[in-house]
Amino acid sequence: MLTRKQRDLLAFIHKRVQRDGVPPSFDEMKDALDLRSKSGIHRLITALEERGFIRRLAHRARAIEITRLPDDLAAASGFVPRVIEGDRPQSTPPTARPVQVDASDVPVMGRIAAGVPIEAISEVSHHVAVPGQMLDRGGDHYALEVKGDSMIDAGINDGDVVVIREQSSADNGEIVVALVDGHEATLKRYRRQKGMIALEAANPAYETRVLREDQVRIQGRLVGLIRSY
Repeated sequence: MLTRKQRDLLAFIHKRVQRDGVPPSFDEMKDALDLRSKSGIHRLITALEERGFIRRLAHRARAIEITRLPDDLAAASGFVPRVIEGDRPQSTPPTARPVQVDASDVPVMGRIAAGVPIEAISEVSHHVAVPGQMLDRGGDHYALEVKGDSMIDAGINDGDVVVIREQSSADNGEIVVALVDGHEATLKRYRRQKGMIALEAANPAYETRVLREDQVRIQGRLVGLIRSY
């Protein structure tokens, strides 16, 4: 299920593409959703991309592929996915790609907080089948059930299962599992600057936590999400 802001943005992009043949600029998106800064639009775009509603095309200005719409919006508009390149529409929809059906069993290690950190849980409770395309080759993976709503603007809801690649380092902007002070685990976006670590929520109701490097240990990076309806 999309949040209201995510749904409003997706509908606005689709409407403009249908009308003009090109997606709106970030400034136009910001004004349409009455947001104060473009950073909020970046978060919403990332959430829509992570949830499979859009795809950004590298090295092309304002190039977005709308891959799907919620059923009611799709039915109302007769939606067919297509790619928008810069200032001109592509005349025919892209050829459908085959869907991979291979899956691997990944251990579910317990719950992870997307909110106030909770005690870390490191015992396997059960296994979950994860599509092979979510997993990085050569890496070890595990899964965690999300508790809380601090990452909701990144498309991560309470009760979702996140798939994590085990690793001890991360790049700025990646969503990670962070162990705080050796005993509290949390799911947040990672930023490192001048010897300090910022763990950023994707929900304006939560403050960013800024900690010393020795207080934070990275235990993995988000690579996928599984949701049950």
